[in-house]
Amino acid sequence: MSVALEEGVQLCGFALRGPVINGSGTFDALAAVRAFGEEVLEDFPFSAYVSKTITVEPRAGNPPPRLWEVAAGLINSIGLPNKGLEGFLAEDLPRLATLRAPLVVSVMGRSPRELAELAGRVGEREEVAMIELNVSCPNVETGLVMGADPVETARAVEAVRAACDTPLIVKLTPNATDPPAVAAAADSAGADALSLVNTLKGMALDPVTGRAWLGGGTGGVSGPAVRAVALQQVYAVSRATALPVIGMGGITSGRDAADFLAAGATCVGVGTESFRDPAAGRRIGRELAAIRAKSGDFRWSEP
Repeated sequence: MSVALEEGVQLCGFALRGPVINGSGTFDALAAVRAFGEEVLEDFPFSAYVSKTITVEPRAGNPPPRLWEVAAGLINSIGLPNKGLEGFLAEDLPRLATLRAPLVVSVMGRSPRELAELAGRVGEREEVAMIELNVSCPNVETGLVMGADPVETARAVEAVRAACDTPLIVKLTPNATDPPAVAAAADSAGADALSLVNTLKGMALDPVTGRAWLGGGTGGVSGPAVRAVALQQVYAVSRATALPVIGMGGITSGRDAADFLAAGATCVGVGTESFRDPAAGRRIGRELAAIRAKSGDFRWSEP
């Protein structure tokens, strides 16, 4: 049977050729072109591309070591290394604009004011289709992780929405007491879509010294180990708001992606699996299309 690669979806007013996108920081498109050549652009593995998260000032990231393998997953303590806002706009954005997929720029700031500055500058560039607001970092004004608290999340979204009208995806942390409440707050403050889950908090110990292995002390757990948690949160959040949801967390196959769509996601994000298989996005899209061709639309059936 001949199966179309993917079936198109709408996200924040943009027509995507399919529902599979990447998780921020898990697929370096520019490095992929250097490693595999221009054919990466001809058969790009994702229907939209989410950039690495950028900050106002350049960041070197956390000291090594930065990775630790766990059963069915990975802990990373990368620390968001990036060139900063000016470096991104001058060097990376012109090259990312050549990708044959809508560009989503991920931003993170330590206060609503920083987030507004980032979004305002990024949002004025016509190459940028959407902005992803990473609210999983501490707010220096309150000490809270923005995305763990509905009030802080709303303040951040309101500040960004006042600075630009570019479609805004709010990336939620799973390390919140009540993710649906945070999602509802983001919705009320002006978000256009939601993305979840980010990584769960975790750490690893050196088997010889008993000290923290990661240079940053702790890190974020991702991969199949978090999939059940992610699936439940996508299910709960998609019922707390009418906003489109990008579901992610341990997706390694078309079957996994189909589960997230059935739970309420509009799109799915592939992250850790791309480290193992750089073409995972393309493969998962094809597997998902085959499942859809056989079974029809993905619909949730209440138990």
